Amino acid sequence: MLRKLVIGVAVIATLVAGVGTARLVLPWTDPARGVVKQLAFLRAELEGGADLAAQKQFPEGYFFLNVLYGLSWVQVGIDDPARSADATAQVRWALDRIASTDGTAPFDESLQPQYGVFYAGWTNWLRGGLIALGQSDAADRDTFTSESVEIATAFRTARTPFLAAYPGQAWPVDSVVAIASLRLYDALVAPRFGQIARSWVTTVKTKLDPATGLLPHQVVPQVSGARGSSQAMIQRFLIDIDPAFARTQYETFKDKFVTGLGVREYPKGTAGPGDVDSGPLVFGRSLSATVVAVGAARVHHDPLADQLAREGELVGLPFSGLKTKRYLFGAVPIGDAFLAWSTSARPMVATEQGSRDQPEFDGESGWWRLPWLVLLWLPALILWGVLRLRHRGRRRKRAH
Repeated sequence: MLRKLVIGVAVIATLVAGVGTARLVLPWTDPARGVVKQLAFLRAELEGGADLAAQKQFPEGYFFLNVLYGLSWVQVGIDDPARSADATAQVRWALDRIASTDGTAPFDESLQPQYGVFYAGWTNWLRGGLIALGQSDAADRDTFTSESVEIATAFRTARTPFLAAYPGQAWPVDSVVAIASLRLYDALVAPRFGQIARSWVTTVKTKLDPATGLLPHQVVPQVSGARGSSQAMIQRFLIDIDPAFARTQYETFKDKFVTGLGVREYPKGTAGPGDVDSGPLVFGRSLSATVVAVGAARVHHDPLADQLAREGELVGLPFSGLKTKRYLFGAVPIGDAFLAWSTSARPMVATEQGSRDQPEFDGESGWWRLPWLVLLWLPALILWGVLRLRHRGRRRKRAH
């Protein structure tokens, strides 16, 4: 009985190793289809109240789950015009949800821009995505214009480049998203906010974290150094504001935070606790930062995106059915939303030619796979080795 049990475990370990090896090595087959299946899963979860449940776990859980659902559809619809009509409908649905009472509830209406720069920036970015799909109407463009003007006015009249997301609290990453939405307006509607964006970049360069040369994590009520969870998001948007500045910031981010096994929450050589921004830390790595970094690497045309995505396919326990795909058995839908958004990432303002003009990142050597392959195959090899030794022992005993 023991031998049969060991054989059964060895067979399972071999199958797991084989599937894991395939995810690490074989070419991708239509990743866009996988994202659409993820979005089908997320739509069902949202209709079942997953966003309300997420709000109880994260400060912006409701908002993020809906806005990332809409933004993923924007990227899918732009890359596949055949899906643009469906994508437009889904984006409108997401916009209605974040504009609802549940969507605005965590935010302060009295802030400038209204509800704070976090809410205003992400909402405006999604509204710009609706315009980019090419099926908007005059009312959509009018709303995009009025909200962009409100954001621009808030930056123009503020004494700091980092606006408040909540009363007495400001994170630079939120202002990055808002400025990117103004650049998106200029690209889609008419040049109008270029000077504000340029002035913002000039000022920001004087307020970088002295320890890393990157944007700080938080500036109000106190200034804290750069951290992986906000940096991964900043690198995703900064390229659509100023590609040259974004390139230098991205290279510094990789040097200070990216390791062979994901993205650190704190710079290399330092440590700190996990919190609501980073999520739980695994050997100092932030899972949320690592997932968002997939998208940042994609918009920078960095082969790192493939490495991080493959590692996610390995450890994320994806299950793909006929119509839906989910990770970790669908237990954390907001994680699926971040994955869909990152997997389908693309620049929205920066032109392909402009990004190609930058020096290419080194191609992946493939050696990063070796530790994973060892980890996958070692249990199976040990089990089969034990069975082989036991078999030899029995043969010798019988011969004796």
